[in-house]
Amino acid sequence: MIDAIRHDDLDRLKEILINEPSKVSKEALFEAAKLGNLDILKYLVEYSRISLNEYDDEHRNVLHFGAESGDLEVFKYLVERCGMDPLEGDSDLVTPWDIVHDLRQSYENMYEEYPEDSLALGYINIENYLENQFGHKYEDYYHNPIRRGFYPDPSIVRVGSDYYMVNSSFIFFPCIPISHSRDLIHWEIIGHAITNPDWAHLDELEGGRGYWAPDISYYEGRFYITATYRLNDVPPTYRRQIVVSSDKPEGPYTEPVFIDEDGIDPSIFNDDDGRRYMLLNRGARIFELDKSGTKKISDAQLLYYGDHKRAPEGPHLYKKDGYYYLLEAEGGTGPGHRVTVSRSKELFGVYERCPYNPIMRQKDETAAIQRCGHGDLVETQDGRWFMVYLCGRALDGRYSILGRETAIDPVTWTPDGWPIVNDLKGPSAMQVKPFPEMDTDSDAEADNGKRVRISPCGLYMEYMTPRPFEDGEVVCSSDERKFQIKGSRAPLSSVDSRNIVLRRQSSLVFSYSVSMDIPDIKDGQSAGICGYYDENTFFEFGITRKEGRRYLYVNEHIGDEDRALLSKEPLEGTAESIRLYMDTDHLRRELSYCLNEEGDRRHFATLDNVFYLCDEGLDRGKRFTGAMVGMYAFSGANEMIVSFRDDMFKEM
Repeated sequence: MIDAIRHDDLDRLKEILINEPSKVSKEALFEAAKLGNLDILKYLVEYSRISLNEYDDEHRNVLHFGAESGDLEVFKYLVERCGMDPLEGDSDLVTPWDIVHDLRQSYENMYEEYPEDSLALGYINIENYLENQFGHKYEDYYHNPIRRGFYPDPSIVRVGSDYYMVNSSFIFFPCIPISHSRDLIHWEIIGHAITNPDWAHLDELEGGRGYWAPDISYYEGRFYITATYRLNDVPPTYRRQIVVSSDKPEGPYTEPVFIDEDGIDPSIFNDDDGRRYMLLNRGARIFELDKSGTKKISDAQLLYYGDHKRAPEGPHLYKKDGYYYLLEAEGGTGPGHRVTVSRSKELFGVYERCPYNPIMRQKDETAAIQRCGHGDLVETQDGRWFMVYLCGRALDGRYSILGRETAIDPVTWTPDGWPIVNDLKGPSAMQVKPFPEMDTDSDAEADNGKRVRISPCGLYMEYMTPRPFEDGEVVCSSDERKFQIKGSRAPLSSVDSRNIVLRRQSSLVFSYSVSMDIPDIKDGQSAGICGYYDENTFFEFGITRKEGRRYLYVNEHIGDEDRALLSKEPLEGTAESIRLYMDTDHLRRELSYCLNEEGDRRHFATLDNVFYLCDEGLDRGKRFTGAMVGMYAFSGANEMIVSFRDDMFKEM
């Protein structure tokens, strides 16, 4: 059959399918589309038993292959007659329009002029067709997720034309990143809710505990952030709520005030009459706050348990057109995650469920973006609505190595007054920017990465440590990428370990490298770079000393198991520095090094499967974060200070 398609032999194809109709395959459909054979494609679609819901191993459908053909008529047939979506993403979130655009660009980069019958003109024609169909240029679109890597549980607020978003930080310090945007797509961390180590209260907490599901709101000239403070599973107290506030979005924020009401995912709702309330789960419970937003002044009561009735959490309340709209996350944070809505004319009235629920859920179990929920609505300055929400991408359908991320999609209101997200199609891979006329990136990108922003705690804004560090233990240069790290007395596998300086892994394919001045290292000490999830799962790659000699080493720590590899020969000579490299392709890590940043780069080890750097990598404790990369130093009983510089994270 494939041979008949490749030889453009429709009669032979008909003969095969008439005699053996069950022989039709998705491979035949994809081949016909890829070759741009419209007659054969039409026959397969209209006369065979083929389904257009077929995908290949990379979750590409027939339109992805039609895009490769460069044939406008094939592409139009699949879009207009078959209803295929040019904005549907494959397993890497590549859409048919992405394919057309990239192929067009590659041809234009290679040739100044090309023949009239060249494929380049085909891609140009398809892209012109798409621009006419959708009324937007390719550059007017964004791709989800908008915050890639460990950015879970988003909450958003607008003040004027500025947008501010917070995400969970768990046991990482500084706590609760605050990001700013003007276009809802490009974001930059501008501050944190807790930057004073004495106010963090994280020292004894296990990985996955700490600050959960923050909410940001604005009231009478002040920004308020509330979050759940999740303790270890030691009775009698497991959860408390905190509130901080500031007159500036970036802070500094006040010392956290604790509210002793059990539950998770708090949010603050400010009603028209000036009264203030906090909502939290299970379901959506509510109690009144005082004017300061820091004191509970009524008992909690249930507004509405939820539509789906399983794990209702993340409640947010909005008032619009005389209704109180209650948004909830339900179904757990796995594949069944969703967003539902209900409403009432009175705050404490009976809430009716939305007939369109769930207003956000991923229904395609094989799509790249999964576990969509925990949403928060925002109205733009020109009256449109959007929802930020949590999502995750799983490698091999199993390992969410990047953690839970943040996506955004448009919200429309039905004639009967209900909000629906992305026309109930689930999460988008590619969507029109909220403000396509803004040709601006984030402030940091506009500066071409030249500006250095340092948190009041002393770290660069995009960095964090597991639990706080003492003053002077981590020092960052104010004008260039330099780090000075005091070695921790406890190993990375301990909750007492400190001074591991980390950044979020934001891509599945990337290169990370750091230069390190080789320290005066003692037996048992070590320093280098790491791939990190928590104290239970990580790997370290660097220099250690054994029996008076320095060695390169790598160690994978998975639960109670260590998989260590020491170089066969010690590091000899007078090298003063070493550059350590980590090249990543999905779950595979290639580790290499170069002495004195001169000479050849040498391969040291390959880690074939770092599956353990994700929520699903180990069944132990709370695992809700994501993979990180960074620098560490372990000194043990003796003091050691290590200098690092020029850390580079490059997405491929």
